[in-house]
Amino acid sequence: MTSLSLKEKLSFLPDKPGCYLMKDYEGKVIYVGKAKVLKNRVRSYFTGSHDGKTQRLVSEIVDFEYIVTDSALEALILECNLIKKYSPRYNVMLKDDKTYPYIKLTREEHPRLEVVRKIRKDNAKYFGPYPNAGAAQQTKKLLDRLYPLRKCKTIPDRVCLYYHMGQCIAPCIQTVEKKTYQKITQEITRFLKGGHEKIREELYQKMNEASENLQFERAKEYRDQILYMDAVMEKQKITFQDHVDRDVFGYAVDRGWMCVQVFYLRQGKMIERDVSIFPYFGDEKEDFLSFVTQFYYDRQQTLPKEIFLPEGTEGEELSQWLQVKVSIPRRGLKKNLVEMATKNAEIALQERFRLQEKDYARTVDALHQLGERMGIGTPHRIEAFDNSNIQGTDPVSAMVVYIDGKPDKKEYRKYKIRTVVGVDDYDTIREVIRRRYTRVLKEELPLPDLIFVDGGKGQISAAADVLENELGLFIPVCGMAKDERHRSEQLWMGQPPQPVPLDRHSEAFYLMQRIQDEVHRFAITFHRETRGKRMVSSVLDEIPGIGPKRKRVLLQHFGSVKKIKEASLDELKELGFPEPLAKNLLEHLDKET
Repeated sequence: MTSLSLKEKLSFLPDKPGCYLMKDYEGKVIYVGKAKVLKNRVRSYFTGSHDGKTQRLVSEIVDFEYIVTDSALEALILECNLIKKYSPRYNVMLKDDKTYPYIKLTREEHPRLEVVRKIRKDNAKYFGPYPNAGAAQQTKKLLDRLYPLRKCKTIPDRVCLYYHMGQCIAPCIQTVEKKTYQKITQEITRFLKGGHEKIREELYQKMNEASENLQFERAKEYRDQILYMDAVMEKQKITFQDHVDRDVFGYAVDRGWMCVQVFYLRQGKMIERDVSIFPYFGDEKEDFLSFVTQFYYDRQQTLPKEIFLPEGTEGEELSQWLQVKVSIPRRGLKKNLVEMATKNAEIALQERFRLQEKDYARTVDALHQLGERMGIGTPHRIEAFDNSNIQGTDPVSAMVVYIDGKPDKKEYRKYKIRTVVGVDDYDTIREVIRRRYTRVLKEELPLPDLIFVDGGKGQISAAADVLENELGLFIPVCGMAKDERHRSEQLWMGQPPQPVPLDRHSEAFYLMQRIQDEVHRFAITFHRETRGKRMVSSVLDEIPGIGPKRKRVLLQHFGSVKKIKEASLDELKELGFPEPLAKNLLEHLDKET
C-alpha cells in the first residue's frame, strides 16, 4: 500500500471507540491496540516525534484495519481476543503462557482434592491461584490429613494404604452417605476461604477430649495435625484484618522494558507475588492495562474481590468487564501496598539490567576482546573439538558450538573415530576436521569464524593442514592448552603457533575456559556412553546360549548388567530362559563382576 492510500485511510477514521490492527508489508498483524477515539489514537502514530522503540514499530507499518465497538469496555475485551488470536510481536503478552496451580474440589459422586493448572467448566470448586506450586501441594497435603476424601482417580476393588492411615473414607468397600460428603466439602471450602483458625480450635478441643478419655494415640494425631497446620499457615504474612481477597499491581518502565509485580492477598494474607518482565512498544499505561486484562482473561472463575492499580491508570472498563471492584488507592495502608509493588517492580527491572550488562560482558565483550587479541575481528560462531579415549580404546571426538559467546546445544555433534588405530591425537583431529568440514561444504552449512581444538602446537598444525591443503578453507585455528592440573593455561594460534596474549583474569580468558570445559565434558560423556555399551555387549556376548535376541530381551527387561546379576532364577525363567541357561548366566556374571 502506498503512503497516499495510507493517508486516505487515516482521514476516514471515525470518532468512535474500537480496536486497530497494524500490519507489515506481508500483511501480518504486528500490533493490536484499543482506543476510546480511534481517529485520535491511530493518527498519533503517524504524527509528531516518537522514541526509538515506537519508531521501530511505526517504520514497519504498511497498512492497518480497525473495528468499531459500542463502548470502551467492548474495545478492551476485543483487544484481548485479537492479541490471543494473532500473537502480534510488538504487543505486551503473557508469552511464557504461565499457568498457576489451583486446588480443585471435584463434584463427583465421591469427591476428591487435586492440584491442577487449568480451570474447566466442570462445576468443580477451584481455590487459588497459588503462584508457588509448593504452597498448593503443602495445603493439599494438610487437607488430606484432615479430611478423608478418596485419593485414587479410579476407585479400586480393595482398600489402600490411605484407608489404614485414616486419610480415606474407602468408598471402594463401603457406602458413603451424601450427608457425610457434604459436611467434609463444606469444611474444606471453609478452610480454603480463610476459616482455618476455627478448624484449628475444633482440633484443639478434640485433642483435649481424647486426652481426657485416655486416648493418647488419638490425641497425638490431633496434636500433629495442629502442628502441621501451624507450619503451613504461619508462612503467610498478615497484611489486612478484613479478610478480603485482593490482587495488588505495580509496574515500572525503563529502556523500553516493563516490569509488572502482582501481590496476592487471600483472606487478608499476602501469600505470594508474581513478577513479569517484557519489552513494550505502545503507550506504557495502555500496555500495562492490556497486560492486566490478559492476566485475568482465563481466570475469571477465581477472581479476587478487589483489584488495586497504581495512580495514573484507569480501571473502569476492567471493573465493568470482570464485575470486580477495581480501585486506585489514594492514601493509607492500601496505597502503601501499591507503592511497595511498584518499588519491587523498579528493583526487579534494575536487577535485570545489571544481569544483562554482566551477561554482555561475559559474552559480547569477551568475544570483542578475543578477536582483538587474535587480530581476526569478533568471532560470531566458534566450533570447538576435543578427543577422548582410554589407551586407544573406544576413541571418540566431540564438537560444541558457541554462537555470540553462548552454547548452542542443538548444533553439538559426536564422532566415533573410524580410521585411527591406537593413541594418535593428531590423526584423530585430522579425521574429525576432515569429516566435519567436508560435510559443511557439501551441505552448505554455516562456516565458523574460529575453530578451537583441545591441545597445543601439534593439534593446531594437524587441523590447519586438513582445512587449508585438503579443503581449501582458511579459518583461524586455536589450540586450548592445559597445565599439569588439567586447567586452562594458554591459547595458541598461527603458523608456527604462537601464544595469544590473554590476561588470565579477563572475560576473554574465562570464555575460552568455559568453551574448553564444555567440549571436554561433552566428549567425556560420549566416551563413557560408548565404553559402557561395549562393555555390556562384550559381557553378554561371551556367555554361551545368549544370542542377540536373548540379549535384547534381558536388557529391555532389566536395563543393565548389574540388574541382571541381581535377578533371581525364577525371574529369568519367567522370561523364557531354561533353568540350565539361567544358572549359567548368573554364574558367569558373578565371575565377571
